[in-house]
Amino acid sequence: MGGPADYVIVVDDDAGLRTLSRIVLELEGFRVREAATLAEAEAALAEERPAVVLLDVHLGHEASDELFARLQADGIPVAAVTGTAEVADYAQRANATLTKPYDPTVLVELVKRLARVEE
Repeated sequence: MGGPADYVIVVDDDAGLRTLSRIVLELEGFRVREAATLAEAEAALAEERPAVVLLDVHLGHEASDELFARLQADGIPVAAVTGTAEVADYAQRANATLTKPYDPTVLVELVKRLARVEE
């Protein structure tokens, strides 16, 4: 890899899950940037357009709806990540949904599909 199609931003306030996601995706050849807050996500987006954003729909006290809408408007594939039953609320708006805790294999398959990475 090595181009825009392999760049993923993982936005989640759970440091352990964010790190696990990064490691799993890096082992598959993706370049991954972690963001714990909306400000960190915005900074990452300003530096380089990602192929995919994994966006936790609840970032502590921050609501990710505005960033979610911006990513959609910019045509950046978004996987809505949630640990609650509200996944149905995002299923029609997101390109994909991922419910915590998730299997690393499912994560990789989802990101490859959204980034349209060929095996």
